Amino acid sequence: MAEQERTLKELSSPDVNYQALCLEFPTVETIAFELKPGLINLLPKFPGLAGEDPHKHLLEFHIVCTNMKPQGVTEEAIKLRAFSFSMQNAAKDWLYSLSPTSVTCWNDLKRAFLEKFFPASLTASIRKDICGIGQITGETLYEYWEQFKKLCGSCPHHHISDQLLIQYFYEGLLPMDRNMIDSASGGALFNKTPAAARNLIETVAANSQQFGTRAISQTKAVNEICIAGTTDSLITNKLDDLQSMIRQIALNQNQCAPVPTPQRTAIVCGICTSPEHPTDACPTLREDEQQAVVNGVFTGGQQYRQQKYDPFS
Repeated sequence: MAEQERTLKELSSPDVNYQALCLEFPTVETIAFELKPGLINLLPKFPGLAGEDPHKHLLEFHIVCTNMKPQGVTEEAIKLRAFSFSMQNAAKDWLYSLSPTSVTCWNDLKRAFLEKFFPASLTASIRKDICGIGQITGETLYEYWEQFKKLCGSCPHHHISDQLLIQYFYEGLLPMDRNMIDSASGGALFNKTPAAARNLIETVAANSQQFGTRAISQTKAVNEICIAGTTDSLITNKLDDLQSMIRQIALNQNQCAPVPTPQRTAIVCGICTSPEHPTDACPTLREDEQQAVVNGVFTGGQQYRQQKYDPFS
């Protein structure tokens, strides 16, 4: 009858009674437990973005909860109540999407959190990186060791034995650092136990970081290379100077070379086409004049008047 007496507006209004969270908190019988704002502000935040490290978040969350534990309250009860305040954005949406009262202890909540934000594919990828790790050129032993520890710490459940971890690290060393570790171990690192080998590597890496053996050796190597290459550099500089000198001499010769004078056009005789004399000095013309004088003498004794030959008449 009460349902039938409600109006359409009342029936269409949203229900304000939300379902319970997935967490089922254990009852605290000794004291009234309450989370303080100071504890909530100290909690790390996990937004659930790609690339976030869930193991690092759990570690920081564990440190805060253990340091702020009130008397009479178990650590598990604090973690269950405070964990929702450390979630943000996508991570908080995931927490609210879990079934009500599906989590009853801290281990169940931690397992569900890692399954969501640290899938098996990421575990396999990190295991592959650990197996194929290698020291790059220019990387010190200390940097390589810290990178290796950081990679192993990003996936605590990699399930790789200590023996294989030391072997993967040793195989990725550069020859110089490998020989240094073998010398420090008395000849061979594999003659030691995994724990002793790890301590030895830790000691040698810390020592190289403190005293900078790699930096000194690199400086000496560079100096030796420079000294050895001094003679070659001097010869190269002399050859360059000689080439510049030859190029300058050739340029000066080209600038001082005399300008060639244009050749005069040969004059060709218009009568006999000979280039050895002009037209007015042609021997043929002189023979004709002499013959004309002789003919004039014999034909009447008339005086012969010599005229200049005009080739353009």
